[in-house]
Amino acid sequence: MVELLSPAGDITALNSAIKNGADSVYIGIQGYNMRATVSNFSIQDLKYAVKQCHDSGVKLYVCTNTIMKERDLIELRNLMPLIKSSGVDAVIVSDLGALNIARENNLNVHMSVQANLSNSEALNVLQELGVSRVVLSREMTLKEIKEIADNTKMDIEVFVHGSMCVAISGRCFLSSHLYNKSANCGECLQPCRKDWKIVSEDGEEFIIGNELESNFQEQKSEYEHTSEDFKNEKTHILSTKDLCMVDHIPELIDAGVEAFKIEGRAKPADYVSTVTRVYKDAININESGNWNSEERQIKTHKWKLELKKVFNRGFDTGFFFKIPNETSSSNQATCIKKDSGMVVNYYQKVNAAEIRLWEDLEVGDEIIIQGKTTGSITLKVGSMQVNGENILKASKGQNVAIFVEEKVRPNDNVYKRLKKDE
Repeated sequence: MVELLSPAGDITALNSAIKNGADSVYIGIQGYNMRATVSNFSIQDLKYAVKQCHDSGVKLYVCTNTIMKERDLIELRNLMPLIKSSGVDAVIVSDLGALNIARENNLNVHMSVQANLSNSEALNVLQELGVSRVVLSREMTLKEIKEIADNTKMDIEVFVHGSMCVAISGRCFLSSHLYNKSANCGECLQPCRKDWKIVSEDGEEFIIGNELESNFQEQKSEYEHTSEDFKNEKTHILSTKDLCMVDHIPELIDAGVEAFKIEGRAKPADYVSTVTRVYKDAININESGNWNSEERQIKTHKWKLELKKVFNRGFDTGFFFKIPNETSSSNQATCIKKDSGMVVNYYQKVNAAEIRLWEDLEVGDEIIIQGKTTGSITLKVGSMQVNGENILKASKGQNVAIFVEEKVRPNDNVYKRLKKDE
């Protein structure tokens, strides 16, 4: 069965991934991964993370996949034995020096997407060097992936969901150039997500990137308009849509992909839980032999609706079938989270949570309960009680009891999930 690999930027996201069906989780160690600006895990956190994963039969991988400079090697040599002693299942690297240090410590090694691997010869060389899995370059088509898989014994992993970089497999220098923050060392400030316009050296402005360009050309020919008509217009020419391959599970497996990777170590726990749950459901449907059934067709619509509720910039299939040409403006999630309360008690015998509200709550509202150990749980409020009496609506300031199917814990945060236009 194909492996589902989920991201975690903190303990809450880690437990969310585990509880929603991840077969493995990948995390970053502070200072040596491609998401250096998020919370990440300390060495002290690592043993807890390993235990949480292994107790649930889940593997844990650690990213040390930034560009390594000479000054980084001493600390990396000190770090690798600590990673080894924690019991992690593999490290993810992109640098040959990091690969060598990892192998010196008898660690299993996966090669990162940052290595831009795109042919079987490269994979076979890396296998001789001790690499057990590679994450192929994002710019590969399904046909190219199959050709590689047919010519190597290496485990192949690809990204199937999440943010995509406009640069080749993330090898971008725009953040370094503009802000002196290296994307290749995990510090990217994502200037590609901003509005842009192009101005030539003689001052002429070019509108490129979406329907504005074609509209401009049509109007220019018909009415002899100039670029002055679009002087203040900007587009998201550098901002790609998100990858989403949830309705192409069989094609990926047929191409020889053995691990599906979800992007998102900088994303919140509810994103991790939702995306993991959806892809696990899709994998299970395919595994059961019901991919072509009416049930799956109905579920595909539901999966897309669920994925749209959490952070996204619109969806595309990346390079798997064609060269992508769609740009995206910003977060297009159909729902938002509103901080609405906190769990103050949990009554295990009756599966009830007592919640202190700082926003009104009604029966039928969708809520998210999040906590370090709890992870992220999404549910609809089926009933509420105050002092043993059933109520339909509670006001902020009240303590209410609601039924929950999973155990929650005091100090867990409670959010209402609202449609964006509410």
